[in-house]
Amino acid sequence: QVQLVESGGGLVQAGDSLRLSCAASGRTFSNYAMGWFRQAPGKEREFAAAINWSGGSTNYADSVKGRFTISRDNAKNTVYLQMNNLKPEDTAVYYCAAPDSRFYLGTRRNQYTYWGQGTQVTVSS
Repeated sequence: QVQLVESGGGLVQAGDSLRLSCAASGRTFSNYAMGWFRQAPGKEREFAAAINWSGGSTNYADSVKGRFTISRDNAKNTVYLQMNNLKPEDTAVYYCAAPDSRFYLGTRRNQYTYWGQGTQVTVSS
């Protein structure tokens, strides 16, 4: 059974940085792409970033491009989301997600099979 466990969320001020981590278990981590989504209060869950199996290809939502960086360490079965220059509109629960594909970098939630429980990120102005 695949499990995804996020960590690293918290309360920060605008302009600060945070790094989220997602530890995966239950299957060969290096065989699959990974993604991050986020859900703000009263809004739908939205795509933030994705990375392919090797880390050689990434995709970002326009709203985070240039500020967030997704990366992975296949030896540690972990995917990261480095978030810089955080803004109050980045406040959300952040979810790690995994598709059943090495290459999928898309934004469609229904293409991601497994989800973590989420970690709260709050950015104060």
